[in-house]
Amino acid sequence: MHGFFFFFVILCPNLHIGMENIRNFCIIAHIDHGKSTLADRLLERTKTIQVTEGQMLDDMDLERERGITIKSHAIQMEYERDGQKYILNLIDTPGHVDFSYEVSRSIAACEGALLVVDATQGVQAQTISNLYMAIDNNLEIIPVINKIDMPSAMPDEVEDEIVDLIGCDPEDIIRASGKTGEGVDAILDAVVDRIPHPVGDESAPLQALIFDSVFNSFRGIIAYFKITNGIIRKGDKVKFFNTGMEYDADEVGVLKMDMIPRQELRTGDVGYIISGIKDSKEVKVGDTITHVARPCDKAIEGFQEVKPMVFAGVYPIDPTDYENLRASLEKLQLNDASLTFQPESSVALGFGFRCGFLGLLHMEIVQERLDREFDMDVITTVPNVSYMCYTKQGEVKEVHNPSGLPDQTMIDHIEEPYIRASIITASAYIGPIMTLCLDKRGELIDQQYVSGGRIELHFMLPLGEIVIDFYDKLKSISKGYASFDYHIDSFRPSKLVKLDILLNGEPVDALSTLTHQDNAVSFGRRMCEKLKELIPRQQFDIAIQAAIGAKIIARETVKQVRKDVLAKCYGGDVTRKRKLLEKQKRGKKRMKQIGNVEVPQKAFLAVLKLD
Repeated sequence: MHGFFFFFVILCPNLHIGMENIRNFCIIAHIDHGKSTLADRLLERTKTIQVTEGQMLDDMDLERERGITIKSHAIQMEYERDGQKYILNLIDTPGHVDFSYEVSRSIAACEGALLVVDATQGVQAQTISNLYMAIDNNLEIIPVINKIDMPSAMPDEVEDEIVDLIGCDPEDIIRASGKTGEGVDAILDAVVDRIPHPVGDESAPLQALIFDSVFNSFRGIIAYFKITNGIIRKGDKVKFFNTGMEYDADEVGVLKMDMIPRQELRTGDVGYIISGIKDSKEVKVGDTITHVARPCDKAIEGFQEVKPMVFAGVYPIDPTDYENLRASLEKLQLNDASLTFQPESSVALGFGFRCGFLGLLHMEIVQERLDREFDMDVITTVPNVSYMCYTKQGEVKEVHNPSGLPDQTMIDHIEEPYIRASIITASAYIGPIMTLCLDKRGELIDQQYVSGGRIELHFMLPLGEIVIDFYDKLKSISKGYASFDYHIDSFRPSKLVKLDILLNGEPVDALSTLTHQDNAVSFGRRMCEKLKELIPRQQFDIAIQAAIGAKIIARETVKQVRKDVLAKCYGGDVTRKRKLLEKQKRGKKRMKQIGNVEVPQKAFLAVLKLD
């Protein structure tokens, strides 16, 4: 029966529902506000799938464990009401700040959005930033209060917050529970009644927006798209507008829990295209698909190259695993095009890769996936951001690694990336949060009361100051009640200096850091003290120095291990003792010339966790 239906669909391409009966929508929510559970109830109610376990759209183990969506997903539902059949395309989006570009493209493929707010937590920072993105794209917003079945739910207070935020009427807000299924019918009716159908011209040249892509080991890269204008048919010769690459549409179809092939897709449809692409760099989220024979005049607006913002060295713990690590990163990149990497080497850690990530969560997820999916044990160095270095010759160099900086005498100035941060917290924690942000060289832009004793703070902060431990500190001083969201703003000139660590006058490249001039002395001193505890004693003194250029700003000494050469002298002339000491001194000097200092792995890792 199943095979017959499949055959029937392929032979009958005219089972097309008119554009006025299509609804494309996404779900906007903060992390852990229950949107994946609510999506399960919608799929169940429209009989799209039988939900056997929680979060059917989150297919990675990591997504289920952490309760976050890492990859966006799309699924088609069929809903019947009053004898009319509707196609509902749900495009699920990631909730975390690191994936905000993916969210923006998913939003661009929709005409409406469900704004899901947790009845126990209220409006959070991430919700607001994604909501503004949706409003900028003129999406119809349907507010939903989720988790109303929880004992700690405060639906009335949260309703007031939503009314303040988007200026809707209280009766427009749907109260629902993803767990019990309450309010799901009301949500489906609101999607049909309130979200506009897609508009476009079927006779115009093909214009389709790529909002996501996935890698399949048998079929290559599969691109997900939404058609804005025109029709795409199986076998068409298509072109990707921004990359200029041409392909054959080997298969097109719609997305249910599996991919269902179709002979053609029309304006307003959401679907997939398979054209045997093997390189993830050829498919870019936000690109436009058009026909080779009759191309569109211009691409759909909003395309941009995804730029990594946080960089870190990834090294195998066992040096023989270098090639395995390369293969693992290449496979990961097929599933995650925003990950970049290039080979680099370090005296302390051997051969590894310099990887670029969208943010700290992205870095953590890549590390976790390397461990789980490829069984790779890796060391990750201190994350740092990219800087713009301006030389006195007028050249501009993008620097991802302190060791890549030109000589101090050649540098005119360095610019670092700044972010615009939004923090929502209870008013009781304003003092400590402001102190934290100001300590991180932040500037307060403004503050606004949201409602119910909660306040939204806006800061300009250097990205380099928040990549290590900012989020953890924010959560601990606010007892977990602060939510944090940020957007890259601009590059600004800063008094940054390269801090080198020298062991017996030799710089250790892997311990070099870029830091602000005001923090350099205290940071250098702490590093020297830490290394003194961890480097084992040798037969000669080891000088540990922190230096900026040629200027030494801190020093510690690991004292030598001495043999008591005077033990056998029972009295006698002082010249005899002096002779023995001089002989020992000459031996120590010779040893220092030929001996070298090994930095143990333990010392290296401890310095990384210095903050």
